[in-house]
Amino acid sequence: MLPLHLRRQGFDPDPELTAVREQQGLTRVPTPYGRDAWVVTRYDDVRDVLRNAELFSYGHGINVPPMSEEQTKRLRAGALLMMDPPDHTRLRRMLTPEFTMRRIRRLEPRIREIVKDHLDEMERTGSPADLVAGFATPIPSLVICELLGVPYADRDEFQARSRVFLDFGLPPEARGKAQVESSAYMGELVARARVEPGDDLLGMLVREQGDDVTDVELIGLGGLLLLAGHETTASMIGLGTLALLRNPDQLARFREDPARVDGMVEELLRWLTIIHTGAIKVATADTEIAGVRIAKGDAVVVSLPSANRDPALTENPDAFDITRPDVPHVAFGYGAHHCIGAPLARMEMRIAFPALFERFPDLREAGEPEFRSFNVVYGLSKFPVAW
Repeated sequence: MLPLHLRRQGFDPDPELTAVREQQGLTRVPTPYGRDAWVVTRYDDVRDVLRNAELFSYGHGINVPPMSEEQTKRLRAGALLMMDPPDHTRLRRMLTPEFTMRRIRRLEPRIREIVKDHLDEMERTGSPADLVAGFATPIPSLVICELLGVPYADRDEFQARSRVFLDFGLPPEARGKAQVESSAYMGELVARARVEPGDDLLGMLVREQGDDVTDVELIGLGGLLLLAGHETTASMIGLGTLALLRNPDQLARFREDPARVDGMVEELLRWLTIIHTGAIKVATADTEIAGVRIAKGDAVVVSLPSANRDPALTENPDAFDITRPDVPHVAFGYGAHHCIGAPLARMEMRIAFPALFERFPDLREAGEPEFRSFNVVYGLSKFPVAW
């Protein structure tokens, strides 16, 4: 059975997790990494844990499947989600210029072209279709491949490895093997970039930061961006489309006023919160959360979906309302580890959703979607649609 903090019921967090938030605020849960952790459920507490790197540290080795000490060391190098300042600060600063809104806007024409091409292909193939395979997954995959300089022809292989690594239902050894293979693949791309840096992100890092970043760090950075860049946005497009189809009043509001797209995307991000948790942190000193004693060395994990459904964040938080005023949700995390790719993900969704519903105004479910459980990234593995 899935640990409490990884459970969902459709679009919602597990009711038991909601009860924890409403009562004591946190509880002990098992984790897929072989030890128990405190799961933090309230919005204010989640933000406190995420922003306090001194008291709650990522600097340990419990966020990786079983593998050799050398493999673990290599995996953690460049893995921003498992690093504390100042190492995290140094590496993130190298990436930041490529993920400003000004830089991301340069990608907009190409993203629109990619979206149109896949809608054309769906139309040619005909109804019904699997939205996950035909639209939600290939769009962010192609975007991140072009941004990083990863051959799109390799997508089936790296997506297969990603699915294994992210699947908590598989044996830890299988997940560790997939991660080692992914690092080896990225190592080949880094080696090529060192010899002949292109105009992509890996090439930019080699040209501009080559003396300050090691190959192992480049492998970690590239692997993280490749994994996060396609899995998360793909899940949001697929699950977000289902949420709109099952809330026709909200879809009608968007159709009546397409300028609501920004608010719709933010509400989908908050309401769905496809990332269950951040990486596991460890308390560096005795402390308290919600009045509960946390001992030095205790593992702590935050529940992002629970935090985003906390009444402390917004009124009537369980309702899906695209007219909701902007709220500072934590779907992209918070603090120094706030998702660096958030501007790109938002742009892809702001383009994909309107284009999809404009091309197929009669889009509807054509079978039961398959929810993807036991996974780091919540979403759909299959979504039959018709038009």
